Amino acid sequence: MKKILPALLLSVTLCSQATAQYNTLKIPDTLSGTNFDLVLKDTFAQLRPGNQTITGSINNMSFWGPTLFVNKGDTVHINVTNKLNDTTTLHWHGMHLPAVMDGGPHQVIPPNTLWKPYWKVTNQAGTYWYHPHLHEMTLEHISKGLGGLIIVRDAKEASLALPRSYGVDDIPLVLTSRRYTTLNQFQTVATSYGDYMLSNGTPDAQVSLPKQYVRLRILNAEIERAYDLGFSDGRTFYIIANDGGLLNAPVAVTRVMLAVGERIEIMVNLGGDAIGSSFDLKAFNSGKALGFPGGEPGTTGEFGSLLNNKDFGVLHINVVASTASPITSVPSALESNTYWTGSSATTTKSISVTNGTPGGLPFDLDNTPFKITTINKTVGLNAIEKWTITNNNVFGHTFHIHDVQFKIVARNGSASAVGAFESGWKDVLFLPRNENVSFVTKFEDYADPIHPFMYHCHFANHEDGGMMGQFVVVNTGGIQNSIKEELDYTLYPNPAENKLFIRMENPRNEVYYITIYNVQGRTVLMLPQPQIQDGIDIATLAKGEYFVQLMDKKTKSIRTQKFFKQ
Repeated sequence: MKKILPALLLSVTLCSQATAQYNTLKIPDTLSGTNFDLVLKDTFAQLRPGNQTITGSINNMSFWGPTLFVNKGDTVHINVTNKLNDTTTLHWHGMHLPAVMDGGPHQVIPPNTLWKPYWKVTNQAGTYWYHPHLHEMTLEHISKGLGGLIIVRDAKEASLALPRSYGVDDIPLVLTSRRYTTLNQFQTVATSYGDYMLSNGTPDAQVSLPKQYVRLRILNAEIERAYDLGFSDGRTFYIIANDGGLLNAPVAVTRVMLAVGERIEIMVNLGGDAIGSSFDLKAFNSGKALGFPGGEPGTTGEFGSLLNNKDFGVLHINVVASTASPITSVPSALESNTYWTGSSATTTKSISVTNGTPGGLPFDLDNTPFKITTINKTVGLNAIEKWTITNNNVFGHTFHIHDVQFKIVARNGSASAVGAFESGWKDVLFLPRNENVSFVTKFEDYADPIHPFMYHCHFANHEDGGMMGQFVVVNTGGIQNSIKEELDYTLYPNPAENKLFIRMENPRNEVYYITIYNVQGRTVLMLPQPQIQDGIDIATLAKGEYFVQLMDKKTKSIRTQKFFKQ
């Protein structure tokens, strides 16, 4: 349900001049609880004068989907219905969960298909997000605005005096840009950077914020561009969280760099500003060192942009009256995170950025372009590992790993070179040209020798070009997968009307995945590790003949049986 903000729709006359230049920042709708329905479809948005732009919709929002509020410790169930004309996926970026629920390139959702992942939320309170991750189509789908935020709540965060009135003093802010064709459609071919800023899908965005401390949850959802963020008047603000949640203590800054896929939460004080005054959150992107994404000097061509190598506004802020219970200070302590160090690791791994020469091969990792059938690395369950990522290339990249949060322990071999703003849990890091970064993480809870997790550059065009690898987590002390068991099960009732039940005839079998097809061979329902004791909800299926394909968890053997929906 979208929050209505009557208190912040005051002082229209005070902002009349700004209203003529700016558009009101769209605040994404919210969903909360443990059960979520997300429907993806193609739609249109009026982003510029003239033709409407084809965009992607989640739950009838024309650009960027609803924000999901979840609580640490809850098990969440998500029904993802793909009504797009294209196959897609949804990846839960930053979430710790089984590989089969992760939404990477392997969890493909065909059109008119329902995918039903679920997992227990173990992440700390923080700002995470979801977005498509279909190989060779990520750029196109993200460009349409398919995605949304996930905000995790927990008891520790709730105990702190922080702004948390969503859309009032706690503002989600998704930064990106787009280039348009002459028909006002998004240009996604031979384009690395957009020409026009979009904040939450809003061009030339403005917001009215109360005269007190406010919190901005900022995500860089760009294709390639990084942002060197600060305020137009140079005021100090406080970083309280990055990718994986709260820092141990606030970090006071006047600028912070945010690369693609990274998130930060900041607090900024408007208590000293006059009601009716205004200022800007800006990207100070001019004059950057070679390799800064978006620092190229050109304005046209694949690597050119009207925003390149310049300072530009990302959000115009109008100051209005404070709320009834304003936050007036920043807590001196936030969390009590205990981090791994380099000495915590029992295994080391290294990855190098390779190729990407002009007119030559696309960027890849370790001279190995992504193949969906290739497992690049194997990790032991509960292993604590140190990974070092090296970029001996002229251009900067970001690096993202699925499933885990990590601690950056060194840049170019130096612990002191790690920025205070990135001192907390991370799942994305910026990798400048001719540098290396080391992090330590633990691969716990989930082992699956079949379904892999991903690691990759988070530039969507680089992902699509093959700058990805994948790893599996294996439990070397578990049951050997080579032991074969006869897969035997019964479907009942058959015919079925609303629910279909499965009885496993061999007690050693356990369901890993169920896929339901119609007689034309089209997938209609995808159920990773379903809880079959509750039955399978088939009420929305049309009457007719269907096939259940069941995969065994231990052996990954498959058996298909027929049933009838009445």
